[in-house]
Amino acid sequence: MPLMRHKIIGHDLERLAFRFTMLNDGEVVQCQISDAAMDELAGMQGTESSARQAQFLSLRETIERIASDLYDEAPRFHGYVVRIFMRHLAK
Repeated sequence: MPLMRHKIIGHDLERLAFRFTMLNDGEVVQCQISDAAMDELAGMQGTESSARQAQFLSLRETIERIASDLYDEAPRFHGYVVRIFMRHLAK
């Protein structure tokens, strides 16, 4: 079952990732995509932290589809975080 769109949390400078949430039958699922993976999807490198939200919004549909696919393949346990890295883009 695909995850449903939820909230944007924002760029995490410490983890170099963009954080967002999705819903699985009403349950909030924490998600994040690495800066490198998001740049790869956008076909660019070194996007400034201040531009990450706009970048996420332009790629949101693709990123959320990848997150949903990864969630469907993942072990199910409370607190699981869907993390998208460059290795997930080759699928």
